Amino acid sequence: MSKKVITFGEIMMRLSPPGHLRFAQTNTFDVTYGGGEANVAVSLANYGVPVDFVTRLPKNDLGDAAIQSLRGYGVGTGYIARGGGRVGIYFLEHGSMQRGSKVVYDRAGSSIATIEPGTIDWASVFQGADWFHWTGITPAISEGTAAVTAEAIRAAKDAGLTVSCDLNYRKKLWGWGRTASDVMPELVQYCDVAIGNEEDAEKVFGIQAPETDVTAGKVEADKYRFVCEALHERFPALKTVAITLRGSISASHNTWSAVLWHEGAFHTGRQYDITHIVDRVGGGDSFMGGLIYGLRTYGEDRQRALEFAIAASCLKHSIFGDVNLVTVDEVEKLMGGDASGRVSR
Repeated sequence: MSKKVITFGEIMMRLSPPGHLRFAQTNTFDVTYGGGEANVAVSLANYGVPVDFVTRLPKNDLGDAAIQSLRGYGVGTGYIARGGGRVGIYFLEHGSMQRGSKVVYDRAGSSIATIEPGTIDWASVFQGADWFHWTGITPAISEGTAAVTAEAIRAAKDAGLTVSCDLNYRKKLWGWGRTASDVMPELVQYCDVAIGNEEDAEKVFGIQAPETDVTAGKVEADKYRFVCEALHERFPALKTVAITLRGSISASHNTWSAVLWHEGAFHTGRQYDITHIVDRVGGGDSFMGGLIYGLRTYGEDRQRALEFAIAASCLKHSIFGDVNLVTVDEVEKLMGGDASGRVSR
């Protein structure tokens, strides 16, 4: 069996009005569970990669439900700490056509927000693992989560693991006293692999691709080589940098692609035209899960790893909920050019 991947972050209860109803219209909510690092873990489990998700959840029925949702997808939950008062919640109103989606967070004081260094035995967690993944969402939650993220990264490096991060800037979360620009450099400096979307590097580090306009859907792939190289220049430990490229034509219609830089080599991926989005939440997470799988599976063929990640995340846009429930065969079929959507018999 291959070595494990470990991810660390918050899993939340997601409450969404059915279909494309607005908050003011609904009397019911669809309930699912998800969160950046948990979504990556589910993707990897679907691809047959052994993976454990680490978090802190209350010792009550809702904490149990969140854990059961992970177990149902084959994610290891043995290192989840129990304690604190509540499961974090977020409300999602799905956008449609020219009306964007809306997110309302209700996660203040969640179990992971009150975590403290020493809660997780990272030396035990990292036994039998060779990869650790975190995102910029987790240190944004609280001073405690920032400290524990730093603790985990140092332990992972000491244990010889590859460390990856998704920059994942969330302005609404950074409210505990320090900014992303203050905290993230301290953490990213130890990472081997980083991904971001078209805006993350700009919002966190002030690094912007020239001649681009995200809101107008102008995201030319070759312009993002500058972003990758600037990130590597600032954080020399970064060997691999990937940027997802979403052209937002409307809430229902996006283009989707990505680029990957590795030690000076620059790869541009296929662009997909996604015309009837079911659910775009978790798109970046599904890309990260696909990229980790691709880099571990295809070795030096980084173009193939990039194409796998893009195809996997393209398919995620067809699936309701935060997590990407696709198989390796389905992803490779799309990579091979079959985008027909024909029924398999």
